[in-house]
Amino acid sequence: MAALCLVTESQPRSEPDQRLSLRSFWGRLSGEGRWLLSTTAITTLGRGMVLPFTIVYLTEVRDVPLDTAGVLMGLIAVAALVVTAPGGALTDRLGARRVVLTATLLAVAAPLLLGFGTTVPVFTLAVLVMGVSWGIHWGAWNSLIASVVEGPARQQFFGVNFALVNLGIGLGGVASGLFVDVARPGTFTTIFVVDALCMLIPIALLLGPLRRAGGAVAVPEEAEPASYRALVRTPAVLWLAGLTFITTFVGYGQMESGFPAFSRQVSEVSTRTLGFAFAANTLAIVLLQFWVLQRIEGHRRTRVLTLMSVTWVIAWAVLGATGWVPGGMAAVVGVVAFAAIFGLGETMMQSTIPAMVNDLADDHTRGRANSVNSAAFQLGAIAGPVMAGVVLHDGHWLLFVAILVLGCALVAASAFGIERIVTPAVNGLREEAVQAGAEIPHVPVHD
Repeated sequence: MAALCLVTESQPRSEPDQRLSLRSFWGRLSGEGRWLLSTTAITTLGRGMVLPFTIVYLTEVRDVPLDTAGVLMGLIAVAALVVTAPGGALTDRLGARRVVLTATLLAVAAPLLLGFGTTVPVFTLAVLVMGVSWGIHWGAWNSLIASVVEGPARQQFFGVNFALVNLGIGLGGVASGLFVDVARPGTFTTIFVVDALCMLIPIALLLGPLRRAGGAVAVPEEAEPASYRALVRTPAVLWLAGLTFITTFVGYGQMESGFPAFSRQVSEVSTRTLGFAFAANTLAIVLLQFWVLQRIEGHRRTRVLTLMSVTWVIAWAVLGATGWVPGGMAAVVGVVAFAAIFGLGETMMQSTIPAMVNDLADDHTRGRANSVNSAAFQLGAIAGPVMAGVVLHDGHWLLFVAILVLGCALVAASAFGIERIVTPAVNGLREEAVQAGAEIPHVPVHD
């Protein structure tokens, strides 16, 4: 945490009346922005209730073979990746609100199909619907945020939204863990129904207070027609996509596969310890997100991402050290500490990369820009578990840690590369910081 102070000292400090606070952040938001943020924790509460127990439900309640259940869960990511590009084009053409509304309607149908389904074909349809919903929702949702939140509040909104997502998912997981029972299948059906009901809240808002937000944006006469081909000719877009892929590969791609596998097979800790670790991760994000936002406001986002990579190197080193002391209290402490330190890094990532993507994009290409970033995330989330499975299956845990540390170094290198080709505004510098002499090259964003 001391290192975070170094980032803030590299630029002029904010005056006391400019210090970010919860009140000042809320005051900067428009009515639409407040409605958008207010529902995040509630809608993710339902998702948090079903995410940890979907595989348990399929295998232990509906008697789906484990290998088949694994394929079903994998289909979610495949479907999401396939629809990412079309979803971005539709967002630019139809408007972010309409695409988010469509994705949310699908998010109502998917858990109902799962909760009341009894056969593999029905479950297959359910996971495909879920994947399509996820694939088109993320890019459209980020575009919707960018359409109603501008300026410094945009970065803060992404950060606070991320903390609320984790809060909702964490509380949902705890609630369902206390409620569901494999001996009572109806308890699982109930949580899937609750998940569907939670999705009705954003639908009501999108049809009500937010009905004028996120509309289609006309292409300016002087601009070339919106297309992915034109977008990927922008070097900064490709650099950001590469950064997102590597970050996901060493980060989220490991949290649901490599980290649990390492903890169980190498660190030799209990499943209860894993539960404490994920709780520590969620708690760190919820408690530290606003603290981090206060210290990175108005400073180079690329430097924040570099610090994030250093934080993750420390986290993976702590986890790797547990391989030398497996099965003991030191391993337990190390696994839980890893999750908390990793969460600190997440607060830096989720408040900077989405803001850079949306500050870089034009209004009429924002849907496609977010979809490119979403596709990079999906690819990283697929490649990360594959690497973990291959390397840890053969017992090469030191190689596993070394690959992730090297990946973190690539994140830092990519961040410095991006810093050279984006404008100070895209990089998060306030106008007064630029005027004070911040030496950032003013390179045009587009070719």
